[in-house]
Amino acid sequence: MTKLSVNINKLATLRNARGGNNPDLLQSAIDIQRFGADGITVHPRPDERHIRYSDVYDLKKIITTEFNIEGNPKEQKFVDLVLATCPDQVTLVPDSTDQLTSNHGWNTIQHKDFLKEIIAVFKQKGIRVSIFIDPVKDYILHAKDTGTDRIELYTESYANAYMSNKEVAIHDYIIAANTAQELELGINAGHDLDLKNLRFFAQSIPHLDEVSIGHALICDAIYYGLENTVQMYKRCLHQQ
Repeated sequence: MTKLSVNINKLATLRNARGGNNPDLLQSAIDIQRFGADGITVHPRPDERHIRYSDVYDLKKIITTEFNIEGNPKEQKFVDLVLATCPDQVTLVPDSTDQLTSNHGWNTIQHKDFLKEIIAVFKQKGIRVSIFIDPVKDYILHAKDTGTDRIELYTESYANAYMSNKEVAIHDYIIAANTAQELELGINAGHDLDLKNLRFFAQSIPHLDEVSIGHALICDAIYYGLENTVQMYKRCLHQQ
């Protein structure tokens, strides 16, 4: 069964907009888990414009499902945070310092040596490692050499092309997922997945371990309510 990890960055953005603690990030995470999510994802950035580093320490204490921390391991502050909190999973993303949102995955050929070294550091602490990656077969093949446990397929191009031709949109992802499965790499996915395109993606990638969804889910929750929205996304994954 594909797991749903809810990225709560946008809730932190809303909280930070007015100061104070509304919405209450910790209570929101507790409730999202209670509503049926299989995990909580956060992506702290150096400017702490949404998730603060202190939030990660606080969230670690109340996560009862799975805790996934995303970020760029070239930032020592991020590495230190992950090693101090020991989440269930760390997802390595090649973001620049001032990047608005993730917009590409790792070139595992060019960055193989670096990834191999840093992944070993996390795995020594018993943390499962996933690396953010575009659906390029050669990158998947070289990902195996880094020692990563999983890949996370970057799904923006799928989401952008879905409405015009979903079969074309999914094509490269099927090849990438099949390659990963042959290499015994776990498969995660994320970025711009939503209620319109998620079910078809999950149907097409039968060995999908986990999706991480934040922006679309939080936006949908404005209309449908948070509990109902979590369940709607779960149904997209499980009613295939």
